[in-house]
Amino acid sequence: MATTACLLPKTISPFRKNPPSIPSITHFTYSKPLFLNHPQDQQPRRPAIHTQAKKASWFVDPFDQEEDPDLEYGSLFRDGKQEEDPRPPDNPDNPYGFLKFPMGYSVEIASLASKVRGDVRRCCCIISGGVYENLLFFPAIQLIRDRYPGVQIDVIASPRGKQTYEMNKNVRWANAYDPDDDSVDPADYMDMLGLLKSRYYDLVVSTKLAGLGHAAFLFMTSARDRVSYIYPNVNAAGAGSLLTESFRADSMNLSEGGYHMYHQMLDWLGRPYRSLPRQPVPPLKVLISRKLKAVVEEKYRNAGVEKGKYIVLHGIESDSQASMQSKGDTDSLLPIQKWAKIAETVRDFTPVFVIPHEKERENVEEIVGDEASIVFITTPGQLAALINDSAGVIATNTAAIQLANAREKPSIALFCSEEKAKLFVPNAAEKKCGVVSSKTGKLIDIDVEDVRNSLQIFDVSSSRVGEEALTPLVNLSVS
Repeated sequence: MATTACLLPKTISPFRKNPPSIPSITHFTYSKPLFLNHPQDQQPRRPAIHTQAKKASWFVDPFDQEEDPDLEYGSLFRDGKQEEDPRPPDNPDNPYGFLKFPMGYSVEIASLASKVRGDVRRCCCIISGGVYENLLFFPAIQLIRDRYPGVQIDVIASPRGKQTYEMNKNVRWANAYDPDDDSVDPADYMDMLGLLKSRYYDLVVSTKLAGLGHAAFLFMTSARDRVSYIYPNVNAAGAGSLLTESFRADSMNLSEGGYHMYHQMLDWLGRPYRSLPRQPVPPLKVLISRKLKAVVEEKYRNAGVEKGKYIVLHGIESDSQASMQSKGDTDSLLPIQKWAKIAETVRDFTPVFVIPHEKERENVEEIVGDEASIVFITTPGQLAALINDSAGVIATNTAAIQLANAREKPSIALFCSEEKAKLFVPNAAEKKCGVVSSKTGKLIDIDVEDVRNSLQIFDVSSSRVGEEALTPLVNLSVS
């Protein structure tokens, strides 16, 4: 029995709930391998940080804990607006426009300070709609220009909308690509996507109502910040996770918002940032080149009118795409029979009928007469030049009203209802714009007598100043 007792081990240690990190040689106990047992496992976990501020989507950045208010920035992270781009200018001898660095230099990598400050060196605006919608986006482009000094702004718009940017000096390039086309060719889709990726944008802004498809298109541009409107219904599911900032539209048709249709985006673009105050929204302004003025001057002189002595009539009913009406107001064109009655009320000025297509010329001459002054205008730039040399404008809710307000010309706006008039022409009295609305809710029922009573807004004395100034010179030459 003694011999048997000496063969048994003296003691057997009990199994431990928390085995040591280093396995024991004398005891046959289970222990974790060293690579599975980290020293931090024995430390208490840190509590999670919860913030009340608006946080980016978890899908975009799961480690985003928002900005630290106690962080002190050095010289590279100074407050205030960004400075002009310090990079050298583009090489004029380079045949490739997408290479944005001179010959013999390597590609510049954006610094971390530029990203932290949120500097925007290149911005792309994708605008949905036609001429009217692109024209109302001009204040947003000027706001981006004021907020980010030295920024290069490009525009992607429909072929009609692209014509608008010949009146905007802040736009570098304007490409024709209709974002509203749901049946776009795959080759065109990939070509535009490759074009946007090769320009390395810091900010992409879109006014098209985005679902998952359009949000994915913006995500694939590789831009740092992607901002867009989204659908107000279930069609917006999944779009917000691919966007940096999104705005839920008030309705399915953004153009129904009128002049302030982009108020959500303008509020975000002009937001205060650190020491920068809120950027004010500039008014709508357009610029007209000398070449454009010369072309239009030849047109209206061939029609038999002189500068400052005619009234522009715009909004003739036609199936042409050059009518320049808003998508938010489909009842905004009048037949030529109604315009003929309005033209009869004009005194002291010559009414000029603007036609969007040459096939309308015969209809105007047949109803108004062969001596009617007719000008064929298809682009918004030519229309702006025609309005700039006129004494005023009488138009329905087309781009002509907004161009007259931008050039500070007196105008009479014809609307189908008072609600539409307040939406599209706010503060009409300050803009020297007389509003005439229909009492039945249909534009065709507008009262011509109300238009006659509003003609006093046109200053007749301004057109006669030139005649009175030339009278003494003529008398002297005759004597």
